[in-house]
Amino acid sequence: MKYTLTGLSAAAMLFASSAMAETTLKLVEVITSPERTEVLQGMVDQYEAANPDVTVEIVSLPWGQAFEKLATMVAGGDIPDVVEMPDTWQALYAGSGQLKSLKDQVANWEHGDTLTEKTLAMGSQAGDLYMIPYGFYLRAMFYNKKLLAEAGVDAPPATMEEFMAASAAVSELEGKSGYCLRGGPGGTNGWIMFGATMNGTNEFFTEDGQSRINEPGSVEGIQFMMDLYQKGYAPKDSVNWGFNEIVAGFYSGTCAFLDQDPDALIAISERMPEEDFAVIPMPVGPAGKAFPTIGFAGWSIFESTEHEKEAFDLVAALSAPEANSTWAKRVGVIPIHTGADRDPHFQTEQFKGWFEELNGEQYEPTVMPTYLEQWGYFASTVLLETSQEALLGQRTAQEVADEWAELLTEEYAKWQAKQ
Repeated sequence: MKYTLTGLSAAAMLFASSAMAETTLKLVEVITSPERTEVLQGMVDQYEAANPDVTVEIVSLPWGQAFEKLATMVAGGDIPDVVEMPDTWQALYAGSGQLKSLKDQVANWEHGDTLTEKTLAMGSQAGDLYMIPYGFYLRAMFYNKKLLAEAGVDAPPATMEEFMAASAAVSELEGKSGYCLRGGPGGTNGWIMFGATMNGTNEFFTEDGQSRINEPGSVEGIQFMMDLYQKGYAPKDSVNWGFNEIVAGFYSGTCAFLDQDPDALIAISERMPEEDFAVIPMPVGPAGKAFPTIGFAGWSIFESTEHEKEAFDLVAALSAPEANSTWAKRVGVIPIHTGADRDPHFQTEQFKGWFEELNGEQYEPTVMPTYLEQWGYFASTVLLETSQEALLGQRTAQEVADEWAELLTEEYAKWQAKQ
């Protein structure tokens, strides 16, 4: 009896010790702000409550240094289990074999069937499903209803021609302009979108590797941007405007049109009554198509994790429909599950344009060629400087297009050589 009790006591102690053992997951977020971190922490708290044997450590990296800091962590062996993965980093980490494929887990996940086709396609850009995107930053067109009515514009523009005409009409109003042009840092999207829309394609390169950015249609799109500014349909100082300036230009009523992602909606909604503005798809060009730029980020799992099941359970919890809806509303992205547009929050004129772009055949979202080694330099330096010169009349549309094409063609050849 003594030996039996001793054995039972030992077994009980062993069981208790096992029950108290915890799994710790490290989650790195890279697009950080106090608001985002607070929302993420709340979602993680819910996961931990449902999984009391798992603790999640959130490491927040400041966005401006996130790429270098994460690379340093990984190189030093301090590799997280789960990481917030921007679209521009996916190919780098997947290509070096550092990310787990989530294809099988998603196929067996209870909510896998409700992920939209675009979500699965974007998460598989690096060849396999190495990420579950948590939402999309997709360009669409904000417009000010009051300014259009005051200018005698009967309906928001559906085509590039109508967009130019409406911008001209609003600019006739004293102290008002048609378009909040982003001529300063971060303005790459506008030049790429308008060039592709007027050219009728968002392919960056021909089959023989030549950049299409200096084709006649693309040059027309570049000239379109120049005309908006040079004809006075955009504020004079918008040649230097960045994100904050264009958003403020819209909600202050300085200009009637703004192309931006859903994250701009947060600041605008705080300052404008809902009945005064709406969001429509980007206007289509001569080919009947528009090519709004799209970006995204999501959740990935590193191959080195020792807790694959728990890591996927965490990703699944963050990506479940209810959690993703909360994230999308608070952070400013388009959600990833089918039927999300039926949520009353998204059934407004403010979200209509983005969902139409995701579902309409005439809209083809454009993914930037971030796989090119010098794309960052091109977008942040070359395009910025030369486009400002063009806006100010110091360069022609053809001149800047040829310069851009030469650089991009060279970079594409370098990238191809490495494949």
